[in-house]
Amino acid sequence: MASDDALAPGQGQGRKRWFGGRGSTRPTEKQGVESDMTPAEPPSKEMSVQTENAPDIQEAEDIRVEPDVDPGPSLPAPPPEALASLRARGGEQSDEEVQLPLVISIANQKGGVGKTTTAVNLGAALAELEYRVLVIDLDPQGNATTGMGISHRNVEGSIYDVIMNDAPIDDCTEPTTVQNLFVVPATIDLAGAEIELVPAFSRELKLRRALAQISGAYDFTLIDCPPSLGLLTVNRLAASDDVIVPIQCEYYALEGLGQLLRNVALVKSNLNPALEVLGIVLTMYDARTKLAEQVEREVRAHFGAKVYRTVVPRTVRISEAPSFGQPVTVFDSTSRGALAYRELAKEVSRGATRRAG
Repeated sequence: MASDDALAPGQGQGRKRWFGGRGSTRPTEKQGVESDMTPAEPPSKEMSVQTENAPDIQEAEDIRVEPDVDPGPSLPAPPPEALASLRARGGEQSDEEVQLPLVISIANQKGGVGKTTTAVNLGAALAELEYRVLVIDLDPQGNATTGMGISHRNVEGSIYDVIMNDAPIDDCTEPTTVQNLFVVPATIDLAGAEIELVPAFSRELKLRRALAQISGAYDFTLIDCPPSLGLLTVNRLAASDDVIVPIQCEYYALEGLGQLLRNVALVKSNLNPALEVLGIVLTMYDARTKLAEQVEREVRAHFGAKVYRTVVPRTVRISEAPSFGQPVTVFDSTSRGALAYRELAKEVSRGATRRAG
């Protein structure tokens, strides 16, 4: 087989054109000598001056001379009000002493905003202030029941028996590990109560009549409500004196608030003229995010003094406490969550005189 040196001139050039694309790129002997021997010409003085001045010329071209126009006096934008001062105005309600006994619904149709957590820990904090507190678990999930160390399988009666079978509420009340704190547990049977209540006579007032049997036995009765607007929700609103609304410091938590307030007004006009919104508590507050601050500003700007000063932070200890069947005030009494709920209990009670013994 012939080597590449033995190829015809045309064939060798063709191969070079195939790989190089523009034919032979090997310089001729004459070209190589001229390129090696020809010295590079130094830049002329004019070229040097022009090169040195080029950046200045470019910068000069970028400069635009604007006509002198007097914009007139401008007022500086007012700085946003400090969040601390907004909180200081929160909870500025009537100085009148809270009249006990008081039935309070912890309500918000939005799920996952801290209703159960607030019912359990606020109840425990009120019990620490030596008030006698009853927590009614009206949520079929029964999280408030297990959050206070009560097992669904070990209870003889539940709130289902109170509403559907007219059982005395005292027979269904269970003590907890916290002194002065009691609970009426919920079981899965409560899930069918919405349907069973439909044909019942005076179905909206069943819980109110049950609570009338123990009037004066407890200073505070807190009702943990399901995230819905069914007959169970109407029952607890009709039986309550006031409503506390937990709001998670996120955007979605604000969407259902208007509908909840409309339902409160509807129940007030038809079933319970004394029903009022006692206050709004901000929960799951994460100070690391701008969104939490924006939600707090919007809620406080709209509802004013109805929003409590206390803001419940998002902490791991609050989330861990239910797995041990304890309120956070017992599980970790020095945590930020426990301190927040103690402050909230002071705002809610406002030093009311204890009635129950």
